[in-house]
Amino acid sequence: MRLGFLFGEVANGLRRNTAMFVSVVLVTMVSVFFMGGGLLAQQQASLSKGYWYDRVQVTIFLCTPNATEVAACVGGAATQEQRDQIESDLESLSPLVEDYFYESNDEAYDRFREQFRNSPALDTIPQEAIPESFRVQLSDPSKYDVIAGAFQGTPGVDDVVDQRDLVQRLAAFLNVVTFGAVALAVAMLICALLLIGTTIRLTAWSRRRETNIMRMVGASAFTLYVPFIIETVLATLLGSLLALALLYGVVEYGITGYLSDLLAGQSGLVSLIGTSELFFLAPFLVGGAVLLAVITSWFALRRYVRV
Repeated sequence: MRLGFLFGEVANGLRRNTAMFVSVVLVTMVSVFFMGGGLLAQQQASLSKGYWYDRVQVTIFLCTPNATEVAACVGGAATQEQRDQIESDLESLSPLVEDYFYESNDEAYDRFREQFRNSPALDTIPQEAIPESFRVQLSDPSKYDVIAGAFQGTPGVDDVVDQRDLVQRLAAFLNVVTFGAVALAVAMLICALLLIGTTIRLTAWSRRRETNIMRMVGASAFTLYVPFIIETVLATLLGSLLALALLYGVVEYGITGYLSDLLAGQSGLVSLIGTSELFFLAPFLVGGAVLLAVITSWFALRRYVRV
């Protein structure tokens, strides 16, 4: 097949069916936007759950050098003797204490920088402000008060935290957001597939004279199908790129920009997705959209364009 003839057929098709082409672009854009939004929401849920996961356990935060306003921390940072005593007390609370582990300042700071890598407040927090801690897994999480009573006010202990209810509410909310975005994306995807099939049918009907002539001179199915498929792929590719541009704007300016600053002003720290997550998803979103367009076009052509 000559490239000049192929490009001419594609150009003619786009000129004759501009409205349908724009429709496919818009529906694809909306579909990919919501699909990408749903996947990003899932990543945000995973990121948030990753941060809050340890808080399902009871966390015993040790004193930092600047925590002198707490009565148990008047001597400054927790000493090795105080850490040993806390560990001994945890051992004595078996079997209520099912398991525990100690997280040093270096480990806590590394995890902190990874969790809040997109926070504008990240570089304002010095390493010594991140507390060491003991993460305690209880055999019966409802007995949190026992641990809190045993360690709250103990020398070297800044605070004892259990946030199971917050974690459960946060996880439930993020799951609802994720499910809603993905469900809407699936609905829009079905609309896009139906629209592509309709576009192929109308385009094939508008070109029935040219198609009949090509068929009579012995044109192959490939020769007849390729212009239609290229038009559909171009519309899908353009719609996908527009969706990625919208997603980039939402993530860059809405999440890591406005939302991050807003939450940082209220709580000092936020754990949010960034553009790196979007760049990771982009090839899959575009590739998946184009692949579905090609498959849908092929089956529609086999039905409406007889060779």
